[in-house]
Amino acid sequence: MRKIPYAILIATLAGSGAVAQALAASGGPGYSVYNLPSAGGTFSSGNSIDNLGIIGGNANQPGDKTTHATVWLFGSRFDLGTLGGANSSIQWPVKNSLGVISGMAETADVNPLGEAWSCSAFFPGAATLHNCAGFVSDWGKLRALPTLGGYNSFATGTNNLGQTVGWAENTVHDSTCNPPQVLQFRAVVWGPGKDQIEELPPLPPLPGETTVDTVSAATAINDQGQVVGISGICSNAVGGLSAIHAVIWQHGQPTYMGNIGGAAWNTPMAINRNGAVVGFANVQTGRGLLAHAFLWTQSGGMQDLGTLPGQGAGAQSQALGINKLGQVVGLSCMAGFASCQAFLWQNGVMANLNELVATGYRDQLIQASDINDEGVITGEAVDASGEVLSFVATPGYGLSRNVAASTNAAIQGVPLPAKLRTKLLQRIGLKASDFGAVK
Repeated sequence: MRKIPYAILIATLAGSGAVAQALAASGGPGYSVYNLPSAGGTFSSGNSIDNLGIIGGNANQPGDKTTHATVWLFGSRFDLGTLGGANSSIQWPVKNSLGVISGMAETADVNPLGEAWSCSAFFPGAATLHNCAGFVSDWGKLRALPTLGGYNSFATGTNNLGQTVGWAENTVHDSTCNPPQVLQFRAVVWGPGKDQIEELPPLPPLPGETTVDTVSAATAINDQGQVVGISGICSNAVGGLSAIHAVIWQHGQPTYMGNIGGAAWNTPMAINRNGAVVGFANVQTGRGLLAHAFLWTQSGGMQDLGTLPGQGAGAQSQALGINKLGQVVGLSCMAGFASCQAFLWQNGVMANLNELVATGYRDQLIQASDINDEGVITGEAVDASGEVLSFVATPGYGLSRNVAASTNAAIQGVPLPAKLRTKLLQRIGLKASDFGAVK
């Protein structure tokens, strides 16, 4: 995609202390938004955007029974297929700018232990119980990544040095796993060699802790080789107690990143080239989840970014992407994930992205999944029929805003489609009944 004036301005001013003043004087950019083509189903999601403008995500096939890893480039859609099974997806911000994409895909093999691996939470319908493999796709050709001896793996991010991170099963039957999960899994770095794999250990017990972490999972890597992810007990291999500790690995050794007051579900999602990390963490001390978006830096530790104004008690948020300028994107939801809005956080302020959209765009932006160094954002939008669509939002000055302050309450209360709410909860290991009826 072409360079845009906003990105050029920010790059020029970054580090000079003049960014906030310039944005305030101009009123900030508006965002030109358009939806990306679907594959014929009623759900698609842009989850990653690199500096080439390549958007990665997934798109349901006609009938919504399966989904495929998908790339959008210059508005055109490309189906990446699978590894022999029914489903595949790109779920995390990848951050490689050389055309390499990473994700996970089902294979043709049925899991002999009856495990519903992590990837099943991101696919439509009931778990197929097929093995799932992390993959890298170099300009469209999928290559399965090895495990640590088990049956399953899951790839998240890839840096420009050819290193991919994720998690993979070993052969240990872990007693902390909740059925149907059986085998232990560990964070891994694949590459840069084709079949190279390095295991990243869980966090050793902190002072005063009696529980020993047995599993780990890596969610992002930058070009400095810094890896972030989770450490905990096996649980269900997604969400929950598998994410007791947020960690950063440097030179293969884990360091605790702290928390914002709560237990479990402490999950880094992305790291930029400067080592700033975003994600979501629990603010409740019990076993329940009340997640807030966070920003972590080496000097400042973990900072609670809060939620969007006006969403009331019990609001939750998740930060999903960050660029080199420190702009953060994600979603903020009313209690019980009844209604969610995409947000952009910058200069200490969380803004509803819907209020920055240029005139003419009528759908609701419910999740901002990633932002590249040009400030271009991708994520999920919902239209009047309830179809969930991937979008791309490009910032630019001189664009009139679509939403006046007087309509803010209407934006905040747009119901989240049931299928999207279910999917959102699945990826953090929860179900709708955990929150009771949505009012």
